[in-house]
Amino acid sequence: NIFSFHYLNNNYIMKKNYSNIYSFNKKIIKKTVNFLKLSNIVGLPTETVYGLAGNAYSDKAIKKIYSLKKRPRRNPLIIHYYNYEKAKKDVYFNKNFFKLYKRFCPGPITFVLKKNKNSDISSLATASLNTVAIRFPKHRVIKTLLKFLSFPLAMPSANISSGLSPIDAFNVFEEFKKKLKIIIDGGRSKIGIESTVVDLTNHPKILRPGIISPNEIRNILKTNFSKKKINLRSPGMMKKHYSPGIPVIIGQKPKNINHAYIVFGKRFKSSKNYFNLSKKGDLKEAAANLYKIMRKIKKNGFKKIYVSKIPSFGPGIAINDRLSRASK
Repeated sequence: NIFSFHYLNNNYIMKKNYSNIYSFNKKIIKKTVNFLKLSNIVGLPTETVYGLAGNAYSDKAIKKIYSLKKRPRRNPLIIHYYNYEKAKKDVYFNKNFFKLYKRFCPGPITFVLKKNKNSDISSLATASLNTVAIRFPKHRVIKTLLKFLSFPLAMPSANISSGLSPIDAFNVFEEFKKKLKIIIDGGRSKIGIESTVVDLTNHPKILRPGIISPNEIRNILKTNFSKKKINLRSPGMMKKHYSPGIPVIIGQKPKNINHAYIVFGKRFKSSKNYFNLSKKGDLKEAAANLYKIMRKIKKNGFKKIYVSKIPSFGPGIAINDRLSRASK
């Protein structure tokens, strides 16, 4: 199995047939740290999805990220830090931030905060906004790197813009092949969808739902969310996103066996064109399987994806958000 077999080459453990995918060890961490210091871009795992990482203080690195992803420059990037101490020179914290940080960090939540005027973050990474989206990831690979770096990492999902986010190192390779010199294999991303994004600059507002639900955040902050429409302040707000590259139709059954059917729960039969996100009806499992199944459907040659009704509470809110944007 080429995905699990390893061999030694130049003192680094690399995946057979994937010479730019490395296993996590001390030597590759040192190599990656030095590579990032030179404003290069690497593919890294997080607990949500895999990302394209570069020095958030370097215009050169940020330009490379936008170019690789073919990402619109008006769509800002999330900046990743080891802890809040390392972020305090770049943003202004507030009471709501500390309440959520204490409960959920490190973890799959992103905070939009006001940018410190003395911040070194590249204005390209923030799309020249006076706000910054920041996160404190939990995955041991990215945490280890952030601990050794003197700068934070700008890190959007490691895919071409508007496509499906990658949940393992081989998804990243499929997107960029040898355009990335280093992809670190940290296993399959446990959560499988992008982080929850909450704007804390004024009255709190959810900008992108994730595995941490609005109710969980509301219960911590003891407040309702703002319903005011705001401009693009973070990733995940563009209408077309998370596309598998074929049409996605929500709330209908497939017309024929050439069309895939994404379902959820026990009541659905087994069929060659049926793909169950979670047979036991677990929404966290469904979220973790969503991008994996959509990629599999595309690879298997199906022409369209139909989707059954997914419960819209807890992680189901995030799943329905991704499916809705994929269907645009």
